[in-house]
Amino acid sequence: MSEVVIKAEHLSKIYKIYENNIDRLKEAFHPFHKRYSKDFFALHDVSFEIHRGENVGLVGKNGAGKSTLLKMITGVLTPTGGILEVNGRIASLLELGAGFNPDMTGIENIYMNGLLMGQSRAEMDEKLDDIVAFADIGDFVKQPVKTYSSGMFARLAFAVNAFLEPDILIIDEALSVGDAFFQSKCMDKMRSMIDSGVTVLFVSHDTYAVKNLCERAFYLQAGKLIMDAPAKDVVEVYRNELVRMRREAIGEKAEQVASLIEEAKLSQIDDDTEDFNIPIDAENLSRGKEIFLKNAAYNRSKDGRAEFLNVQLMNLDGELVDEVIFGQEVILRMVVQFNQNIECLGMAYHIRNATGIDLIYTDSRFNKTKAIFDAKRGEIYVVDWKFKMELRQELYNIACVISTPIDDKLMDANMCDHIPCAVQVQVVSPDVYTTMVGGYVHWHNDLKIQRVKS
Repeated sequence: MSEVVIKAEHLSKIYKIYENNIDRLKEAFHPFHKRYSKDFFALHDVSFEIHRGENVGLVGKNGAGKSTLLKMITGVLTPTGGILEVNGRIASLLELGAGFNPDMTGIENIYMNGLLMGQSRAEMDEKLDDIVAFADIGDFVKQPVKTYSSGMFARLAFAVNAFLEPDILIIDEALSVGDAFFQSKCMDKMRSMIDSGVTVLFVSHDTYAVKNLCERAFYLQAGKLIMDAPAKDVVEVYRNELVRMRREAIGEKAEQVASLIEEAKLSQIDDDTEDFNIPIDAENLSRGKEIFLKNAAYNRSKDGRAEFLNVQLMNLDGELVDEVIFGQEVILRMVVQFNQNIECLGMAYHIRNATGIDLIYTDSRFNKTKAIFDAKRGEIYVVDWKFKMELRQELYNIACVISTPIDDKLMDANMCDHIPCAVQVQVVSPDVYTTMVGGYVHWHNDLKIQRVKS
């Protein structure tokens, strides 16, 4: 096993909480050391090991203890209890401008940070051009950093930390202030650092970025480490918890969407959608159900109002398939049962690669605001989607969702049933070219070429 670079054993961080400043003075000067404070555990009994070259994401709500943990790893905070061991040179981007002297220029701060990281002047001379080029802030690099915008801070701070050859790179939400192009550059740079053996700790509320960058993740909740697992598993659990909390906070708002539901009903009158002609009977609807239920058991989240009885992937002859040819038309069939009366239910699916990254997403709002209206308890509906599988040769998961609208624009939803892996399908291709393309998704184009001068 590779070298352990960060090890925590029963790590805790406690802050004293006082109702007012007078209680703070009373406690400080009381002759018998009477306590007027309460303990707040920013971190409580956290244990883990991180090995060299691992890329670990941290997820959790604000106040969960993520930043506290990172600050202890970087030495900004000291633990109240437990043991923390860190082996290696750390570069961190926790707060914008941290470690920068505001009165010094960008160039001067580059050299100062390099010296603090143990780099010689000659080594920094060699790295300077790369750092300046990556930060891409123009002549501002020669100006005092106190004149920088938050985006410039982020650019320069990341560039400095990324090119100083750290053993451990720690990134908090500071990158969120950068523009999309710069964030993409940072992700690519972090991937190259991971490939070179750098250990990366990445904190972000962007769960897609965590799944994309990290193989492993920690889920912190109220200062406790409640899950340490592959990133895609942690992200699914975290998302489901956010949905649950949001559902409790928002509740049903049917009165706000009644008129829009009526408009959506009208939009489906005289619908000329093609009939797929796939038989619907009890035998057909139950095919593959055992495999579906086994897949669905993974991190399924449902509230009991409506649920998937089965999800099937079929060819146009109605045969179940788990392998399709690039460009083949298929039908994704959802069998939905209602356990309560529901006025309006929408449907959606995601197609994800093996690491859990969403490649394709669509929902019933994109199809003339289609939905199931006025469904009664005990009713069963069949929803068929037809599409071409124009994805490169690989194994994919299809996630399925049914939900009810909760806001006044039908642009948000309260999930009834969410299955992260309802169907698995292998895409194959007889065409060598389509197995070698750089992207996952083939994008259809109408191509026109004209010679305007000979």
